[in-house]
Amino acid sequence: MNKFVLLVVSLSTIGLLQAALQAQDLLPSETTIEEAVDHYIQAEQATGNIQPASQVDDYILLRRTMLDLIGRIPTVAEVEAYVTSKDPQKRVKLVDRLIQQPEFIEQLAYDLNNILAPAGKTDLELYLADALDKGKGWDHIFTDMIYGNYEEEMPKQAMQFVNLRINDLDNLTNATSALFFGVNISCAKCHDHPLVSEWTQAHFYGMKSFFNRSFSNGDFVAERAYGEIKYATTSGEQLDAQLMFLTGSVIEEPEPVILDDEAKKKEKADFEQLKKDKKPVPAPEFSRRAQLIQIALRENDRDYFAKNLANRMWNRIYGYGLVMPLDQMHPENPPSHPDLLDWLARDTYANGYDIQRLVRGLVLSKTYSQSSVYQGAMRPAEFWFATANVKPMSPRQYAAALALASRNPAHFDDPNEAASRIQNEVKAHRGWERKFVVPGERFQVSVDEALLFSNANEFKDKTKVANDRLGGELAAIESNEEMVQRAIKAVYSRPATAEELEAISAYVEARGDRREEAISQIVWALLTSSELRFNH
Repeated sequence: MNKFVLLVVSLSTIGLLQAALQAQDLLPSETTIEEAVDHYIQAEQATGNIQPASQVDDYILLRRTMLDLIGRIPTVAEVEAYVTSKDPQKRVKLVDRLIQQPEFIEQLAYDLNNILAPAGKTDLELYLADALDKGKGWDHIFTDMIYGNYEEEMPKQAMQFVNLRINDLDNLTNATSALFFGVNISCAKCHDHPLVSEWTQAHFYGMKSFFNRSFSNGDFVAERAYGEIKYATTSGEQLDAQLMFLTGSVIEEPEPVILDDEAKKKEKADFEQLKKDKKPVPAPEFSRRAQLIQIALRENDRDYFAKNLANRMWNRIYGYGLVMPLDQMHPENPPSHPDLLDWLARDTYANGYDIQRLVRGLVLSKTYSQSSVYQGAMRPAEFWFATANVKPMSPRQYAAALALASRNPAHFDDPNEAASRIQNEVKAHRGWERKFVVPGERFQVSVDEALLFSNANEFKDKTKVANDRLGGELAAIESNEEMVQRAIKAVYSRPATAEELEAISAYVEARGDRREEAISQIVWALLTSSELRFNH
């Protein structure tokens, strides 16, 4: 064995030993997710002498949890039942009950579609809901989306991830890298990344090579058995791209198929016939897309995949990632809590990339149930996770909130009818989703949204005093104090404060000759308020 081989073996052994030592330093695998979250977050806060915010009360926790898990606010009856319960396990039971509801799958599929599909597209949502309902792990979902299976309807729909981008391979390459591995490598297309030594042109074109033989053939994504990529460096050197993953691992592939002109002409004719017949092209024996799946999930290369899932679910629940921006997961941009992300990644792949399990653990932590209000002199930066982040509702959440908050609360009081009535009310307002934008990192309420609330008759209908509306119930309550309490609880899922009682009661009393009009204005103000608009 020569000196070079010995050096490589030694370095490899050192790397494995370092990885083993790091794994030993992490909390044991039997630690629950919520315990691990709180351990690592609190340990990091101690290094900066950061005091976390206080724990929220039952009202806020119930509202926050229901919005995050099933995409809606609680009804008055649900609020009162949860708050008055003396069961010490009521929080755990609440989370487990919500995760078992169909709305949990629907909301999670909706959120994942907003991440994975091009803006404004809903093509992946039906597949995602089906996959999650069947208990598919994120690894299986990834496989369906990258490779697909045209023999089954749902995996066929999953191929829309590739199909919607197949005519722009650069876009497909970067979308796959960013959304499944947390790495935006678009900067390495024309030159090595100026700030990240690990991202070179070889990485970009190595990732692109997994897709360069794929193409659209009618309704299907097809793949040839041949085709290579050459690229030019900044010095003008022409290089052949290797099948290379983000870790630098390279796949050795068999000699490519070589077709003469006549064979290519026949192949093209075969493809055209399959397109006319609306049939898929048979996959080649050696599929480059299939190789991407294998290398991304194998033991020595799976960290990017597992950490990206953990980071994106963390961002979804806590409103800020352990790595920010979400698509900049590289050594020059380390996570705020590296041990926590390592532990979550290990736990994620050890448990079959189970998204439901991961979400359950995140929402049961004390970190999750912290207040969004900080009582100290200066609010800690977001990466400390010392307070809850205020999150704008998604269009679906906001549509559901407006639907339920504007309805007469008594409509949902009957426990035998409540579930179906809530579902019907929420689904009847799905069209409202199109009226709001999917929030980005720097969300601001749009002008269109403000104009909707000011001018649209369909919204004014929600604020009128009628038997089936919140205003109708409020008008029937003689006591102004009771009326205010009912209004606040119906819209904000909490009791009214002393200031609210005083101010709203005074407003109604000053308009005793037009009480119904005053109540309508109160409902309008509550429904258009920032407290309803955000999950806090």
